[in-house]
Amino acid sequence: MPGAIWPETLPEGIAPPGLPRRLWHQNLSMLRNRRLHRMLALAGHELRFGFPGPGDGVLVWGRSPTAWRGEAIAARRHLPLIRVEDAFLRSLFPGRAKGEPPMGLLIDPVGVHFDSSQPSRLEQILSAADLQDSNIITRSNSAIARLKHLHLSKYNNHDPALTAPDPGFILIVDQTRGDAAIRHAGATEATFRAMLAAALQDHPDARIVIRTHPETAANLRAGHFGPADAGGRVTLLTSPVSPHHLLAAAAEVYTVSSQLGFEAILHGRRPRVFGQPFYAGWGLTRDEQPLPRRRRTLTAEQLFAGTMLMAPLWYDPCRDRLCPLETVIDQLEAEVRAFRQNCSGHVAAGMRLWKRRRLQAFFGSPKALRFCDDPVRADRLATATGRGLLVWAGKEPADFKPQSPCLRVEDGFLRSRGLGADLIPPLSLVADDRGIYYDPSRPSQLDALVSAPLPPEGRARAEALLARLRDGGLSKYNLQGQPLPALPKGHRILVPGQVEDDASITKGAGLVRTNLGLLQAVRQANSGAILIYKPHPDVLAGLRPGAIPDTALEGLADITVAKADPVALLAEVQEVWTMTSLLGFEALIRGVPVTCLGAPFYAGRGLTRDLGPVPSWRGQADLATLAHAALISYPRYWDPVSRRPCPPEVILDRLASGTIPRPGLLNRLTAKAQGQFASFAHLWR
Repeated sequence: MPGAIWPETLPEGIAPPGLPRRLWHQNLSMLRNRRLHRMLALAGHELRFGFPGPGDGVLVWGRSPTAWRGEAIAARRHLPLIRVEDAFLRSLFPGRAKGEPPMGLLIDPVGVHFDSSQPSRLEQILSAADLQDSNIITRSNSAIARLKHLHLSKYNNHDPALTAPDPGFILIVDQTRGDAAIRHAGATEATFRAMLAAALQDHPDARIVIRTHPETAANLRAGHFGPADAGGRVTLLTSPVSPHHLLAAAAEVYTVSSQLGFEAILHGRRPRVFGQPFYAGWGLTRDEQPLPRRRRTLTAEQLFAGTMLMAPLWYDPCRDRLCPLETVIDQLEAEVRAFRQNCSGHVAAGMRLWKRRRLQAFFGSPKALRFCDDPVRADRLATATGRGLLVWAGKEPADFKPQSPCLRVEDGFLRSRGLGADLIPPLSLVADDRGIYYDPSRPSQLDALVSAPLPPEGRARAEALLARLRDGGLSKYNLQGQPLPALPKGHRILVPGQVEDDASITKGAGLVRTNLGLLQAVRQANSGAILIYKPHPDVLAGLRPGAIPDTALEGLADITVAKADPVALLAEVQEVWTMTSLLGFEALIRGVPVTCLGAPFYAGRGLTRDLGPVPSWRGQADLATLAHAALISYPRYWDPVSRRPCPPEVILDRLASGTIPRPGLLNRLTAKAQGQFASFAHLWR
């Protein structure tokens, strides 16, 4: 136990080896900590409240004020003492701000990572583990690049839209007064004064920026510096600027024991460290208090591997399982993106009643979504209340010029298991501040994403997503289709019908704008081919226009497949011809050539044969780039099982397994009623 050296390479998703199965605590806050109980249970341990017996262990929270109880019991009964602390990629908000549980834990039977008076499990990993494995270094580099690109840190309620001070300043990192990570890192309040004095002396002509801790800025805990310390060339930064902006712009970083010193190393900085944090002593910092027992020299990637890949226990809150760091990054990316887009609140216009409950789930946190049917009045309300405006894209009036920031909302491309016409709520929505993907008359946010370089690991992620779509036979609606009939032999062309008054037709179609006209054009260009016509499900149900009389189909379609699975059809055809149907994109995913008579979002990228008008601003893109934009960057996803924002990979799991709550008749009526009252949610949220 204490003093043991753990194996050089540690499997992820388990607690440290050798821990007793039963762990006891004497703390009421741990009794209520469901995340801690669940993570330990998934790792094979049972957490109990009370007094341990032979063969058990004692669990305490770090060096908290109540840890002495467990320490005394463990010492008196000669039992292993295990300490637990938050990992370094924690959550959206600090735990004190919202009570939000952590997504990772450090479980330590040796010491605690911020206490330099004795070794910790993390220190032992950094001292002895094999950190030169090429796979580990590759993962480290990829994860570091993603964290910087996504502006992810321990807490993530900062705003990447805020700019850092002009580059070249000296960054002083403040911390909360009385924090155990200061005291146990060999520092005091006087250390912070000495740090500021050293920065002023070392850089007599430089600007000094003191970064206030997020909990201090939120008035949760006092810091060491305040307005009295600002003046002249010293400024106090209290606004929620991204730590990554600050670290990229700072000439030098001064810290006592803050995690920002670790993140500074990831930005290629060599911070001057006045305490003894976990990242000091490995040759990557300038240490005012060297630790002689740390003799190993590490690279930034090796430090990251031990700290972020090997030491923590990570948790996936959507799938309720332990996971690697990469899954936590995916999850936090989704949660942080939703928070940043929603943080000012929204007023929504043009939203049908049955959709409002799901819209509240997507856009109603941290401020409840308010509804106002008329877009003009909604815009006035949004401006008056400092909120943004949401407009269902098809309901935006012509020549509408909103005064408040406006997002146009539509269903995403991995929508549901079932149709919107059946009141099946969406699992994905897009919110576009430029235009909307189906309207080629102006650039959309999707166009901008397709034109931008792929983010770190974007290509690999998109290709993995495409492979899962192909292997799982997944599509937008994932309807249970009927078995395919015997198809005529020959060169088969699938012609998907569409809803003729759909916005994608009214905005994006070319000269051909009806299903009958589409079939006629395909037959004229392919006289000897086998044409397979698939009517749109909403048209078949009589809910939307676009039906073709049977007599008109004669001589055009060789076979009509009304309720066949479109993915199964794509495996049996050699081409797809379409006006603007999403089935064209799904065909591209499966390697089926596509001819477009309109200008859907995937046309004009060099992936299709385009017979219709294509916007001049669209450039060449490969399938992975288009897929990353359309399926990862552009939509937002919401998991109805865990009831939280999620990455697309979670939605693929739900669509493949069918574990999606499906509304029955009573639920549909309830959804309409709740949609009606959702307009007043701001009164109780």
